[in-house]
Amino acid sequence: MDQVMRPAGVLEEIGEVDTAIVSEVEEPSSAGVSWAAVVAGAVASCALTSVLLAFGAGLGFSVVSPWPNSGVSATSFEIGTGLYFIVMAMISSAVGGYLAGRLRNRWIGVRSSEVLFRDTAHGFLAWALASVLGAILLASPASSLISSATSGAVQAAGSPQAASPMDGYVDMLLRPNNPSPENTNSAETRRELSRLLTADFRNGAEPSPADRSYIAKVVAARTGLSQVEADRRVGDVIAQVKADLETARKAAVHLSIWLTLSLFIGAFSAALAATEGGGLRDGTWGKRAWLG
Repeated sequence: MDQVMRPAGVLEEIGEVDTAIVSEVEEPSSAGVSWAAVVAGAVASCALTSVLLAFGAGLGFSVVSPWPNSGVSATSFEIGTGLYFIVMAMISSAVGGYLAGRLRNRWIGVRSSEVLFRDTAHGFLAWALASVLGAILLASPASSLISSATSGAVQAAGSPQAASPMDGYVDMLLRPNNPSPENTNSAETRRELSRLLTADFRNGAEPSPADRSYIAKVVAARTGLSQVEADRRVGDVIAQVKADLETARKAAVHLSIWLTLSLFIGAFSAALAATEGGGLRDGTWGKRAWLG
């Protein structure tokens, strides 16, 4: 009877007190990110990536061949390499994400939707850390290789037998029509044409008309060809250089696309595997769809 006879103002005050008490209920103060689990998953992902890279290199060497009409074609090798990158990213990222979700701390009193988000975040963080660590580990030997190559090039610059990427094209230009000791190419001429072609093709350019005319004259004088035949040979070699440069550019573009695609798929695999690992950790895997 007391509750019935209370004024409306008193009931409103009691309702406000109950609302304030409910609003003051907070979730446990446990950390939202288990960094130990994230680091463990990232390290495992990096280690597995290294193993799969070594295995993939062995497969690559087994399917290619230096002999013509043997082994896989360049297109098949490129597609196979890209697909292997994707499979490698899926496996290593899924293992790392699963470990990050399975090894994380258990959150008591946290909503199921928040737990799902945190598990996804753990997988993504494990993938991100593994990607950064992999980039650092791969950048260190690459920088050492570049510095060694640079120092070696500086030491060999004064040597008369210093090699150049254009030496093969110079061979094509100065190949005698009728080889004999009299028309053998001189070393100085080879170095001059190598420097000229390297400078002209730098930054995607090609020999200027003056350089091309000079090259044709040198080719005609050294090989015994007529001026017309020398001009034709120079044009063929320039076209071959441009085709090789374009092939290298396209290969680099395709490799970048495959790597980007594998990274995106790896991130998704890590996040999905982390939700499975977290669900198994809490005993809720397979029940979230029913709980809503």
